[in-house]
Amino acid sequence: MQLKDTYVHEMKSLLGQAGFLAYQSALLQPAQRGLRYNLLAWPDGRPPLEDGLTGDPVPWAEGAFYVPEQARPGLSPLHEAGAFYLQEPSAMAPVSALSPLPGERVLDLCAAPGGKSTQIAGLMQGQGVLVCNEPVYSRAQILSRNLERMGVSNAVAVSAKPEQLAPRFEEFFDRILVDAPCSGEGMFRRHPEAMEEWDEQAPGRCAERQSGILDSASKMLRPGGRLVYSTCTFSRAENEDVIRAFLARHPDFCAVSFTLPGLPDAPQGMLRLYPHEIRGEGHFVACLEKDGGASAPMPEIIRGKTAAAELLPPVFARSCALRGSLRRIGDALVSLPDIDLGRLDGIRILRAGLRVAQLRGNRAEPDHALAMALRPEDAALSAQLTPEQALLYQAGETLDLGEVPAGYTLLCCRGKSLGWGKQAGGLMKNHYPKGLRRRQDSLLSSVWE
Repeated sequence: MQLKDTYVHEMKSLLGQAGFLAYQSALLQPAQRGLRYNLLAWPDGRPPLEDGLTGDPVPWAEGAFYVPEQARPGLSPLHEAGAFYLQEPSAMAPVSALSPLPGERVLDLCAAPGGKSTQIAGLMQGQGVLVCNEPVYSRAQILSRNLERMGVSNAVAVSAKPEQLAPRFEEFFDRILVDAPCSGEGMFRRHPEAMEEWDEQAPGRCAERQSGILDSASKMLRPGGRLVYSTCTFSRAENEDVIRAFLARHPDFCAVSFTLPGLPDAPQGMLRLYPHEIRGEGHFVACLEKDGGASAPMPEIIRGKTAAAELLPPVFARSCALRGSLRRIGDALVSLPDIDLGRLDGIRILRAGLRVAQLRGNRAEPDHALAMALRPEDAALSAQLTPEQALLYQAGETLDLGEVPAGYTLLCCRGKSLGWGKQAGGLMKNHYPKGLRRRQDSLLSSVWE
Protein backbone atom coordinates (compact mmCIF):
# COMPACT_ATOMS: atom_id res chain seq x y z
CA MET A 1 0.00 0.00 0.00
CA GLN A 2 1.26 3.48 -0.88
CA LEU A 3 0.46 6.83 0.70
CA LYS A 4 -1.42 9.16 -1.62
CA ASP A 5 0.36 12.27 -2.86
CA THR A 6 -2.01 14.73 -1.18
CA TYR A 7 -1.55 12.99 2.15
CA VAL A 8 2.25 12.91 1.76
CA HIS A 9 2.27 16.67 1.11
CA GLU A 10 0.18 17.31 4.23
CA MET A 11 2.37 15.13 6.44
CA LYS A 12 5.56 16.76 5.17
CA SER A 13 4.09 20.15 6.06
CA LEU A 14 3.44 18.86 9.59
CA LEU A 15 6.68 16.95 10.18
CA GLY A 16 9.25 18.36 7.78
CA GLN A 17 11.26 16.16 5.44
CA ALA A 18 13.29 14.38 8.14
CA GLY A 19 10.26 13.82 10.35
CA PHE A 20 8.23 12.48 7.45
CA LEU A 21 10.96 9.97 6.55
CA ALA A 22 10.99 8.76 10.17
CA TYR A 23 7.19 8.46 10.09
CA GLN A 24 7.31 6.60 6.78
CA SER A 25 9.86 4.18 8.20
CA ALA A 26 7.69 3.60 11.28
CA LEU A 27 4.81 2.53 9.03
CA LEU A 28 6.90 -0.45 7.95
CA GLN A 29 7.21 -1.70 11.53
CA PRO A 30 4.61 -3.89 13.32
CA ALA A 31 1.77 -1.99 14.96
CA GLN A 32 1.94 -1.72 18.73
CA ARG A 33 -0.51 -3.82 20.74
CA GLY A 34 -1.60 -3.40 24.32
CA LEU A 35 -4.03 -4.52 26.97
CA ARG A 36 -5.48 -3.06 30.14
CA TYR A 37 -6.30 -5.32 33.02
CA ASN A 38 -9.73 -4.82 34.59
CA LEU A 39 -9.41 -2.42 37.52
CA LEU A 40 -12.89 -3.42 38.68
CA ALA A 41 -11.65 -6.97 39.27
CA TRP A 42 -8.17 -6.06 40.51
CA PRO A 43 -8.16 -2.47 41.80
CA ASP A 44 -4.94 -2.89 43.75
CA GLY A 45 -2.72 -5.10 41.64
CA ARG A 46 -1.93 -6.92 38.42
CA PRO A 47 -3.98 -10.03 37.60
CA PRO A 48 -2.34 -13.45 37.35
CA LEU A 49 -2.33 -13.69 33.54
CA GLU A 50 -0.57 -16.46 31.66
CA ASP A 51 3.19 -15.99 31.50
CA GLY A 52 4.39 -13.96 28.55
CA LEU A 53 1.08 -12.31 27.59
CA THR A 54 2.29 -8.87 28.66
CA GLY A 55 5.51 -6.95 28.31
CA ASP A 56 6.50 -3.46 29.46
CA PRO A 57 3.94 -1.22 31.19
CA VAL A 58 2.25 1.48 29.11
CA PRO A 59 3.34 4.46 31.22
CA TRP A 60 0.40 6.78 30.52
CA ALA A 61 -2.43 4.39 31.50
CA GLU A 62 -3.09 2.63 34.80
CA GLY A 63 -2.95 -1.16 34.63
CA ALA A 64 -1.87 -1.16 30.96
CA PHE A 65 0.84 -3.25 29.29
CA TYR A 66 2.30 -3.82 25.85
CA VAL A 67 1.57 -7.18 24.28
CA PRO A 68 4.50 -9.10 22.72
CA GLU A 69 4.19 -9.64 18.98
CA GLN A 70 3.95 -13.43 19.27
CA ALA A 71 1.33 -13.50 22.07
CA ARG A 72 -2.36 -14.11 21.42
CA PRO A 73 -4.12 -12.99 24.62
CA GLY A 74 -7.52 -13.01 22.93
CA LEU A 75 -7.48 -16.82 23.12
CA SER A 76 -7.09 -16.85 26.89
CA PRO A 77 -10.23 -17.78 28.86
CA LEU A 78 -9.53 -14.72 30.98
CA HIS A 79 -10.15 -12.45 28.00
CA GLU A 80 -13.70 -13.77 27.63
CA ALA A 81 -14.07 -13.40 31.39
CA GLY A 82 -13.29 -9.68 31.23
CA ALA A 83 -9.96 -9.87 33.03
CA PHE A 84 -8.50 -7.47 30.47
CA TYR A 85 -9.37 -5.41 27.41
CA LEU A 86 -7.21 -5.46 24.29
CA GLN A 87 -6.55 -1.86 23.26
CA GLU A 88 -4.01 0.02 21.19
CA PRO A 89 -1.70 1.90 23.63
CA SER A 90 -2.15 5.43 22.23
CA ALA A 91 -5.93 5.04 22.44
CA MET A 92 -5.58 4.87 26.23
CA ALA A 93 -4.25 8.45 26.47
CA PRO A 94 -7.58 10.36 26.11
CA VAL A 95 -9.14 8.73 29.18
CA SER A 96 -5.97 9.35 31.18
CA ALA A 97 -6.28 13.03 30.22
CA LEU A 98 -9.98 12.99 31.16
CA SER A 99 -9.01 11.60 34.59
CA PRO A 100 -12.49 10.52 35.78
CA LEU A 101 -13.02 10.02 39.51
CA PRO A 102 -15.27 7.71 41.54
CA GLY A 103 -18.67 9.26 42.22
CA GLU A 104 -18.70 11.57 39.20
CA ARG A 105 -21.10 11.76 36.27
CA VAL A 106 -19.25 10.94 33.08
CA LEU A 107 -20.37 10.78 29.44
CA ASP A 108 -18.58 8.88 26.67
CA LEU A 109 -20.38 10.40 23.70
CA CYS A 110 -18.98 8.27 20.84
CA ALA A 111 -18.33 5.12 22.79
CA ALA A 112 -18.26 1.97 20.58
CA PRO A 113 -16.72 -0.54 20.76
CA GLY A 114 -16.13 0.25 24.43
CA GLY A 115 -12.39 0.44 25.01
CA LYS A 116 -12.47 3.94 26.44
CA SER A 117 -15.78 3.38 28.26
CA THR A 118 -14.40 0.35 30.10
CA GLN A 119 -11.22 2.28 30.90
CA ILE A 120 -13.35 5.06 32.40
CA ALA A 121 -15.40 2.51 34.34
CA GLY A 122 -12.26 1.01 35.89
CA LEU A 123 -11.17 4.40 37.17
CA MET A 124 -14.65 5.15 38.54
CA GLN A 125 -14.67 1.89 40.56
CA GLY A 126 -18.42 1.39 40.29
CA GLN A 127 -19.22 4.76 41.91
CA GLY A 128 -21.16 7.51 40.14
CA VAL A 129 -22.81 7.10 36.76
CA LEU A 130 -21.32 6.52 33.32
CA VAL A 131 -23.46 7.16 30.25
CA CYS A 132 -22.05 5.47 27.14
CA ASN A 133 -23.55 6.54 23.83
CA GLU A 134 -23.08 5.14 20.33
CA PRO A 135 -25.29 6.58 17.55
CA VAL A 136 -24.96 3.50 15.30
CA TYR A 137 -27.18 0.84 16.86
CA SER A 138 -25.22 -2.20 15.60
CA ARG A 139 -22.05 -0.75 17.13
CA ALA A 140 -23.94 0.13 20.32
CA GLN A 141 -24.75 -3.58 20.72
CA ILE A 142 -21.02 -4.36 20.71
CA LEU A 143 -20.49 -1.60 23.26
CA SER A 144 -23.17 -3.08 25.52
CA ARG A 145 -21.63 -6.55 25.33
CA ASN A 146 -18.20 -5.22 26.27
CA LEU A 147 -19.65 -3.36 29.27
CA GLU A 148 -21.14 -6.66 30.44
CA ARG A 149 -17.94 -8.63 29.78
CA MET A 150 -15.92 -6.18 31.87
CA GLY A 151 -18.41 -6.30 34.75
CA VAL A 152 -19.42 -2.61 34.61
CA SER A 153 -22.35 -2.05 36.98
CA ASN A 154 -22.83 1.75 36.95
CA ALA A 155 -23.20 2.37 33.20
CA VAL A 156 -26.16 3.19 30.98
CA ALA A 157 -25.57 2.29 27.32
CA VAL A 158 -27.72 4.19 24.82
CA SER A 159 -27.91 4.74 21.08
CA ALA A 160 -28.76 8.31 20.10
CA LYS A 161 -27.45 11.24 18.12
CA PRO A 162 -25.57 13.72 20.33
CA GLU A 163 -28.11 16.46 19.58
CA GLN A 164 -30.85 14.19 20.96
CA LEU A 165 -29.06 13.84 24.28
CA ALA A 166 -28.06 17.49 24.74
CA PRO A 167 -31.46 18.89 25.85
CA ARG A 168 -31.95 15.97 28.25
CA PHE A 169 -28.67 16.46 30.11
CA GLU A 170 -28.14 20.21 30.21
CA GLU A 171 -25.00 20.94 32.32
CA PHE A 172 -25.31 17.48 33.87
CA PHE A 173 -21.91 15.81 33.47
CA ASP A 174 -18.66 16.41 35.35
CA ARG A 175 -16.55 15.01 32.50
CA ILE A 176 -17.25 14.26 28.85
CA LEU A 177 -15.15 12.32 26.37
CA VAL A 178 -15.64 12.97 22.66
CA ASP A 179 -13.60 10.35 20.83
CA ALA A 180 -14.82 11.63 17.50
CA PRO A 181 -15.26 9.65 14.28
CA CYS A 182 -12.43 10.71 12.00
CA SER A 183 -10.51 9.98 8.81
CA GLY A 184 -8.31 7.47 10.67
CA GLU A 185 -4.89 8.53 9.39
CA GLY A 186 -3.26 7.49 12.66
CA MET A 187 -4.28 3.87 12.10
CA PHE A 188 -2.57 3.38 8.70
CA ARG A 189 0.06 1.08 10.23
CA ARG A 190 -2.55 -1.01 12.02
CA HIS A 191 -4.98 -1.04 9.07
CA PRO A 192 -2.95 -0.59 5.86
CA GLU A 193 -6.08 -0.96 3.72
CA ALA A 194 -7.21 2.43 5.09
CA MET A 195 -4.47 4.09 3.02
CA GLU A 196 -6.33 3.18 -0.16
CA GLU A 197 -9.70 4.23 1.26
CA TRP A 198 -8.45 7.69 2.30
CA ASP A 199 -9.39 10.67 0.12
CA GLU A 200 -8.51 14.34 0.42
CA GLN A 201 -12.11 15.38 1.08
CA ALA A 202 -12.42 13.08 4.12
CA PRO A 203 -10.89 15.48 6.71
CA GLY A 204 -13.25 18.29 5.73
CA ARG A 205 -16.30 16.04 5.91
CA CYS A 206 -15.21 14.71 9.28
CA ALA A 207 -14.44 18.16 10.69
CA GLU A 208 -17.98 19.37 10.05
CA ARG A 209 -19.40 16.36 11.87
CA GLN A 210 -16.89 16.66 14.72
CA SER A 211 -17.82 20.31 15.27
CA GLY A 212 -21.48 19.42 15.63
CA ILE A 213 -20.70 16.70 18.16
CA LEU A 214 -18.59 19.10 20.23
CA ASP A 215 -21.35 21.72 20.23
CA SER A 216 -23.76 19.14 21.66
CA ALA A 217 -21.21 18.03 24.25
CA SER A 218 -20.67 21.63 25.39
CA LYS A 219 -24.32 21.90 26.46
CA MET A 220 -24.08 18.80 28.65
CA LEU A 221 -20.95 19.74 30.62
CA ARG A 222 -21.44 21.47 33.93
CA PRO A 223 -19.53 24.68 34.74
CA GLY A 224 -16.07 23.74 35.95
CA GLY A 225 -16.23 20.39 34.13
CA ARG A 226 -13.68 18.86 31.77
CA LEU A 227 -14.15 17.86 28.13
CA VAL A 228 -11.55 15.78 26.28
CA TYR A 229 -11.64 15.62 22.49
CA SER A 230 -9.66 12.96 20.68
CA THR A 231 -9.17 11.53 17.20
CA CYS A 232 -6.93 8.89 15.66
CA THR A 233 -5.94 11.14 12.75
CA PHE A 234 -3.26 13.72 11.94
CA SER A 235 -5.28 16.20 9.91
CA ARG A 236 -5.09 19.80 11.14
CA ALA A 237 -8.64 20.29 9.87
CA GLU A 238 -9.94 17.61 12.25
CA ASN A 239 -7.71 18.46 15.19
CA GLU A 240 -6.37 21.96 15.94
CA ASP A 241 -8.74 23.69 13.52
CA VAL A 242 -11.79 22.00 15.06
CA ILE A 243 -10.66 22.95 18.58
CA ARG A 244 -9.83 26.57 17.73
CA ALA A 245 -13.14 27.05 15.95
CA PHE A 246 -14.96 25.49 18.92
CA LEU A 247 -13.24 27.84 21.38
CA ALA A 248 -14.17 30.81 19.18
CA ARG A 249 -17.83 29.72 19.25
CA HIS A 250 -17.77 28.93 22.97
CA PRO A 251 -15.89 31.63 24.92
CA ASP A 252 -16.91 29.92 28.17
CA PHE A 253 -14.43 27.14 27.33
CA CYS A 254 -10.65 27.20 27.41
CA ALA A 255 -7.87 24.75 26.59
CA VAL A 256 -5.93 23.59 29.66
CA SER A 257 -2.42 22.17 29.85
CA PHE A 258 -1.92 18.55 30.83
CA THR A 259 0.90 16.06 31.23
CA LEU A 260 0.79 12.28 30.96
CA PRO A 261 3.67 10.01 32.02
CA GLY A 262 5.85 8.93 29.12
CA LEU A 263 4.34 11.41 26.65
CA PRO A 264 5.29 14.94 25.58
CA ASP A 265 3.83 17.79 27.63
CA ALA A 266 0.77 19.60 26.29
CA PRO A 267 1.19 23.19 27.57
CA GLN A 268 -1.43 24.50 25.10
CA GLY A 269 -3.89 21.74 25.94
CA MET A 270 -3.34 19.81 22.70
CA LEU A 271 -1.18 16.72 22.18
CA ARG A 272 -0.14 14.90 19.01
CA LEU A 273 1.11 11.31 19.13
CA TYR A 274 3.11 9.92 16.20
CA PRO A 275 4.19 6.28 15.73
CA HIS A 276 7.80 7.29 15.07
CA GLU A 277 7.99 9.22 18.35
CA ILE A 278 6.24 6.92 20.85
CA ARG A 279 5.38 3.23 21.24
CA GLY A 280 1.88 3.57 19.85
CA GLU A 281 -0.16 4.59 16.82
CA GLY A 282 -1.32 8.06 15.80
CA HIS A 283 -3.60 10.06 18.08
CA PHE A 284 -4.64 13.60 18.93
CA VAL A 285 -5.88 14.69 22.38
CA ALA A 286 -7.24 18.08 23.45
CA CYS A 287 -8.24 18.95 27.00
CA LEU A 288 -10.84 21.69 27.57
CA GLU A 289 -12.60 23.07 30.63
CA LYS A 290 -15.79 25.07 31.03
CA ASP A 291 -15.75 28.26 33.06
CA GLY A 292 -17.51 28.21 36.40
CA GLY A 293 -17.39 26.68 39.84
CA ALA A 294 -16.65 23.05 40.54
CA SER A 295 -19.47 22.47 43.00
CA ALA A 296 -21.10 19.05 43.05
CA PRO A 297 -24.20 18.69 40.84
CA MET A 298 -27.62 18.27 42.40
CA PRO A 299 -28.57 14.65 43.13
CA GLU A 300 -31.00 12.84 40.88
CA ILE A 301 -34.53 12.04 42.04
CA ILE A 302 -34.79 8.25 41.93
CA ARG A 303 -38.17 6.55 42.17
CA GLY A 304 -39.28 2.94 42.47
CA LYS A 305 -35.99 1.60 43.84
CA THR A 306 -35.44 -0.71 46.77
CA ALA A 307 -32.42 -1.30 48.96
CA ALA A 308 -30.31 -4.16 47.63
CA ALA A 309 -30.46 -6.15 50.86
CA GLU A 310 -34.24 -6.48 50.58
CA LEU A 311 -34.29 -8.12 47.14
CA LEU A 312 -30.92 -9.69 46.42
CA PRO A 313 -31.20 -13.49 46.46
CA PRO A 314 -28.70 -14.47 49.17
CA VAL A 315 -27.98 -17.77 47.41
CA PHE A 316 -26.17 -15.82 44.65
CA ALA A 317 -24.14 -13.10 46.32
CA ARG A 318 -23.79 -10.89 49.35
CA SER A 319 -25.55 -7.53 49.17
CA CYS A 320 -22.23 -5.73 49.74
CA ALA A 321 -21.18 -6.79 46.24
CA LEU A 322 -23.52 -4.25 44.62
CA ARG A 323 -23.36 -0.47 44.95
CA GLY A 324 -26.59 0.35 43.13
CA SER A 325 -30.11 -0.06 44.43
CA LEU A 326 -32.26 -2.85 43.06
CA ARG A 327 -35.43 -2.52 41.06
CA ARG A 328 -37.76 -5.12 39.61
CA ILE A 329 -38.39 -4.39 35.91
CA GLY A 330 -40.82 -6.91 34.50
CA ASP A 331 -39.38 -10.33 35.31
CA ALA A 332 -35.87 -9.01 35.82
CA LEU A 333 -34.05 -7.75 38.89
CA VAL A 334 -31.72 -4.89 37.98
CA SER A 335 -29.19 -2.88 39.97
CA LEU A 336 -29.47 0.70 38.71
CA PRO A 337 -26.99 3.57 39.04
CA ASP A 338 -28.18 6.88 40.48
CA ILE A 339 -29.73 8.40 37.39
CA ASP A 340 -33.35 9.17 36.57
CA LEU A 341 -34.00 7.06 33.48
CA GLY A 342 -36.92 9.33 32.69
CA ARG A 343 -34.34 11.61 31.11
CA LEU A 344 -33.98 8.96 28.41
CA ASP A 345 -37.64 8.55 27.46
CA GLY A 346 -37.73 7.95 23.71
CA ILE A 347 -34.02 7.05 23.56
CA ARG A 348 -32.91 3.49 22.78
CA ILE A 349 -31.44 2.03 25.97
CA LEU A 350 -29.38 -1.13 25.51
CA ARG A 351 -28.20 -1.55 29.08
CA ALA A 352 -29.01 0.21 32.33
CA GLY A 353 -26.91 -0.75 35.31
CA LEU A 354 -26.47 -4.43 36.08
CA ARG A 355 -28.98 -7.18 35.40
CA VAL A 356 -28.89 -9.33 38.53
CA ALA A 357 -31.43 -12.10 38.04
CA GLN A 358 -34.36 -13.42 36.06
CA LEU A 359 -37.40 -13.97 38.25
CA ARG A 360 -39.57 -16.98 37.46
CA GLY A 361 -42.41 -17.14 39.95
CA ASN A 362 -40.89 -17.91 43.33
CA ARG A 363 -37.60 -18.82 41.67
CA ALA A 364 -34.69 -16.59 40.67
CA GLU A 365 -31.94 -17.44 38.19
CA PRO A 366 -28.73 -15.40 38.38
CA ASP A 367 -27.80 -13.41 35.28
CA HIS A 368 -24.45 -13.70 33.51
CA ALA A 369 -23.94 -9.94 33.96
CA LEU A 370 -23.97 -10.42 37.74
CA ALA A 371 -21.30 -13.09 37.45
CA MET A 372 -19.07 -10.74 35.45
CA ALA A 373 -19.39 -8.04 38.11
CA LEU A 374 -18.75 -10.27 41.14
CA ARG A 375 -15.40 -11.11 42.63
CA PRO A 376 -15.02 -14.70 43.89
CA GLU A 377 -15.20 -13.59 47.51
CA ASP A 378 -18.53 -11.84 46.87
CA ALA A 379 -20.34 -14.99 45.75
CA ALA A 380 -22.31 -17.22 48.07
CA LEU A 381 -20.75 -20.28 46.36
CA SER A 382 -17.67 -20.27 44.13
CA ALA A 383 -15.26 -22.78 42.62
CA GLN A 384 -11.90 -22.33 40.93
CA LEU A 385 -11.25 -23.93 37.53
CA THR A 386 -7.96 -24.66 35.82
CA PRO A 387 -7.39 -22.80 32.51
CA GLU A 388 -8.17 -26.06 30.69
CA GLN A 389 -11.44 -26.48 32.59
CA ALA A 390 -12.26 -22.81 31.97
CA LEU A 391 -12.01 -23.29 28.20
CA LEU A 392 -14.25 -26.37 28.39
CA TYR A 393 -16.75 -24.37 30.45
CA GLN A 394 -16.75 -21.52 27.92
CA ALA A 395 -17.43 -24.08 25.19
CA GLY A 396 -20.58 -25.19 27.02
CA GLU A 397 -19.32 -28.45 28.56
CA THR A 398 -20.61 -30.00 31.77
CA LEU A 399 -17.84 -30.35 34.38
CA ASP A 400 -17.06 -32.91 37.03
CA LEU A 401 -15.68 -30.93 39.97
CA GLY A 402 -16.10 -33.68 42.54
CA GLU A 403 -17.91 -33.11 45.80
CA VAL A 404 -19.00 -29.47 45.89
CA PRO A 405 -22.13 -27.92 47.48
CA ALA A 406 -25.32 -28.02 45.43
CA GLY A 407 -26.68 -24.80 43.96
CA TYR A 408 -25.68 -21.92 41.72
CA THR A 409 -21.91 -21.56 41.82
CA LEU A 410 -19.71 -18.75 40.53
CA LEU A 411 -17.06 -20.51 38.44
CA CYS A 412 -13.71 -18.73 38.41
CA CYS A 413 -10.24 -19.03 36.93
CA ARG A 414 -7.12 -17.44 38.40
CA GLY A 415 -9.29 -15.27 40.65
CA LYS A 416 -11.60 -13.96 37.90
CA SER A 417 -15.25 -14.94 37.56
CA LEU A 418 -16.26 -16.73 34.36
CA GLY A 419 -20.00 -17.29 34.82
CA TRP A 420 -22.49 -19.51 36.58
CA GLY A 421 -22.74 -23.24 36.98
CA LYS A 422 -25.21 -25.27 39.03
CA GLN A 423 -24.14 -28.37 40.89
CA ALA A 424 -26.72 -31.14 40.61
CA GLY A 425 -26.45 -34.93 40.45
CA GLY A 426 -22.73 -34.84 41.09
CA LEU A 427 -21.99 -32.68 38.04
CA MET A 428 -21.62 -28.94 37.47
CA LYS A 429 -24.28 -28.02 34.91
CA ASN A 430 -23.22 -25.31 32.47
CA HIS A 431 -25.04 -21.96 32.57
CA TYR A 432 -22.64 -20.06 30.32
CA PRO A 433 -24.76 -18.11 27.77
CA LYS A 434 -25.12 -20.04 24.54
CA GLY A 435 -24.46 -16.95 22.44
CA LEU A 436 -21.04 -16.49 24.05
CA ARG A 437 -19.78 -20.06 23.87
CA ARG A 438 -16.45 -20.66 22.16
CA ARG A 439 -16.07 -23.12 19.31
CA GLN A 440 -14.52 -26.46 20.17
CA ASP A 441 -11.68 -25.92 17.69
CA SER A 442 -10.59 -22.83 19.65
CA LEU A 443 -9.68 -25.13 22.52
CA LEU A 444 -6.82 -26.51 20.43
CA SER A 445 -5.30 -23.05 19.90
CA SER A 446 -2.53 -21.66 22.03
CA VAL A 447 -2.23 -18.17 23.46
CA TRP A 448 1.04 -18.12 21.57
CA GLU A 449 1.63 -17.99 17.82
